[in-house]
Order: sequence, then structure tokens, then C-alpha cells
Amino acid sequence: MLALRLTHSARPAVQLRRLLVAAASAGTGFLLLSTLGYALGHPWASTASLLRLGWCAVPLAATAHLATAVARTDPGTRPRPGLAAIGLGPARLMAVSATTTALSSVLGSLLALLVFLHLRGDLTGLPFDGVRWEFLAPDRPLPLPGALTLLSLTPLTCSLAVAVMLRPRDTLLATRAATRTLGRVGRQAAQAAGGAGGHADAAGGPGDAPHGAAGTDPSHPVAVNGSRPAEGDALPTPGPTEAGVPLNGAAPRPVPPRPNPTALPWGAALLAAGLAVEAYTGGKATAAGLRLPGGLHGPGAVLLGWTLTVLGLALAGPGLTHLCGRLLQSAHPGAVRLLAGRGLMEEATRIGRPVGVLCAVASGAYALAALGADSATAGPLTVLGGLVVAGCALATLGTAAVEARQARAGTTAALLRLGAPATALRGAAALRAGALLAVFVPLTVLVAELASVPLAG
Repeated sequence: MLALRLTHSARPAVQLRRLLVAAASAGTGFLLLSTLGYALGHPWASTASLLRLGWCAVPLAATAHLATAVARTDPGTRPRPGLAAIGLGPARLMAVSATTTALSSVLGSLLALLVFLHLRGDLTGLPFDGVRWEFLAPDRPLPLPGALTLLSLTPLTCSLAVAVMLRPRDTLLATRAATRTLGRVGRQAAQAAGGAGGHADAAGGPGDAPHGAAGTDPSHPVAVNGSRPAEGDALPTPGPTEAGVPLNGAAPRPVPPRPNPTALPWGAALLAAGLAVEAYTGGKATAAGLRLPGGLHGPGAVLLGWTLTVLGLALAGPGLTHLCGRLLQSAHPGAVRLLAGRGLMEEATRIGRPVGVLCAVASGAYALAALGADSATAGPLTVLGGLVVAGCALATLGTAAVEARQARAGTTAALLRLGAPATALRGAAALRAGALLAVFVPLTVLVAELASVPLAG
């Protein structure tokens, strides 16, 4: 019920992002149903049916990636002061966000089922002048349990991805840090109280300490160093722990994610390994093997090489973005370049991974276009899968940009209050975009050219 209320009361921009998740889920669900229809129409081609089902993992992963990006920018499930007091802690908010994602995905899956049944002719007869596609199997009854099982893959995957991404990672660390801090404060207070009691015993014997002495009157607080604060002074409150969660009950302050310093070498290694696998199988590109998108054929090692390439680009994206920020600040930067470079370094993890994924998708599309694959030879399902993957990559990058803008809203407002011109902020944003294009566009073209070599022959 709470997830439904948060979904209904969200702003139009948030609803639009949720509709994007529903649209991606609809496309992925239709692709999953098409594999069932192909299996019904070709019961002897079990290998081809499994291969079609395996290719659905690509749009399914893209949809889950978009769902996690949308869940991060959802203001309805963001921790705020006082929510934990009414039972809406980090774990409950994570469950609400996963439920909201499941609702959007279920809506898209039901839409895919309706469209699939309509195209089969189960609702109003065969549309499009009776065109019969082989993946629809209109002359075979559709097993409803199998269709619902396939359609449940998208909501379950997206909800699980959101739950893993939004899990309260810092709760245990914050609890341990709070226990250590409170224990240290208690020990220091006990030592201070013991020292004060020892002095009192030396002065007047046990129990002769005057009223109001440190450590004897509970109505007068004792500081950590044994002294009592003056009248009207605020009580000292513990500061934030190393986990980034305050101990005074306030909402946790957002900690900007930092790129892993070892991610760039690992990403480069995976990228090089993928290109090496593709180059090794280049001489066997025309041999019988897996059926690739666009009507192409190739050995199974090509798929492995492409997978390693995509993982390498996604893993190296944050490191390359961080490097772009450092390069912008080199050679005596001005205020605009310094602001743009610092912004890229702070947003390296948030922006770099979607940029890397988009780079991988663009390189794959460029490679297929260079090999002569088009919509006429690819077929409707390949075109739909490409649109789902490319659309999810673009939408994820746009959502990450919105999240980055929300994260630096306080800094932007502070700069404007200090008198910074709006043109400087726009110039810094243009420099960030230009630096990313200058690094990732040549990398995309290079990877696409090398990836198309195995299938060129």
C-alpha cells in the first residue's frame, strides 16, 4: 500500500522514468514470449530455441540496469529525518523501492502479453492483413503457465537488482562504529568520574563529595574530560562515524561514491582479453556456429569476446571519467576548468559506468552496421532487441545525469549565493560533456573496428 501511494504521488518526471522502466520491461517481455512462440512452432529445434532465449539475457540485463538507475533517483524512497522513527528505516525503504520497481515491470510485462496475444490473433483475429510470423505460432495454443513464468523473469530480476543495489550497506558498520564511540565515551567518563571521586576521598573521605561535583549529580552532565559544561552550553553530540551515518538520529549525509583505483586496470585487461579472443577466432568467422544478431553467424568464442569487451568498458568507465577530470585540472586551470574537473572526479562512479555501457552498445551497433546488417536482414525481433538495449543505455545515462545534478544541487546553490555567474556553471557542464566525448567517442570507434574483424571475412 505504501509503494502504491508513493507511486501515485510522485512528480511527473519520476513517473516518466518509471514509464521508461515499464516500456523496457514490455520490450523484454515480448522478446521472452517470442522465444516461447518459436519453441511451440519448432519443437524439433531445441538448440535454436535455447539460443534465442539466451540472447534475451542482454535486454534483460539492460532493463535491470535501467531499473536500478531509476530507483536511485526516486525521491519517494530517499532516507529523510524522522522516517526511521515511524518504521521506515533503510531496509524498509529498500523494500518499498523494490516493490515500486516490481509494479512498473509487471505493468510492462502485462502490456507485452496483450500485444503478443493481439498479434497471434487470440483477441481480435490476425492483424496486419493476416501476416503470420514464425515466432508467434498462431496455430498452436499458448501455454499460459509457461508464458507467465517467462514474463515473471523481468520483474523478479529488476526487483532483485534494486534490492541488492539499495541494501543498507552501512547499517552494520554504523552500529559497530556507534558502539565503539559510545564505549570510548563511557570509559573516558568513568575514568573522569573515578578521578574526581579519588580527589574527593582525599579531601573529605568517602561520600563527602559536595553536591554538584563532577560525576555525583546526574542532573549535571559530565564532559568527556571530566569538566562540567557551563550553564547554557549545548551538550556535545557525537559526530558522524566513519560509515557516514550520524549518531544523533539525523538522516545520513550522502557520501559521493569514489571510483575503485583498481577498476581501470581490470577493465583494460578485460577489454584487451575480449579483443584478443575475437581476433583469435577471426579466421573462423564464416564457420558454422552461433547465430548472431543481424543475421550473422560466427563461432561461440565471438560471443565470449564481446561479453568480455562489454564488461571491460563498463568496468573501465569510472576510471576513465576520473582521468578526464584530472586532465581538465592540469596545466594551471582556471575556475571553470577546475570546477568541471572536480565535478567529473566526484561523479566518476555515478556517470562513468553508464557511459561505459553506452560506449559498448554503440560499438556493437557500429560493428553490425559496418558488416552490412540492417533492418531488412535482421528481422523484427533483432530490431526490437537492439532498440531495447540502446534505449535502456541512453535512458540510464540520462537518469544518471539527473542523479548527478541532484547530488550537486547544494554546491550549485552555494556558488550562486557567492556570486558565481550562471555562464560559468554552464561552461563547466559543457567542458564535462566535451571531455567525455573526446575520450569515449574515439574509444568506441576503435573497439567497434576491432570487434568487427572476426565477422568481416
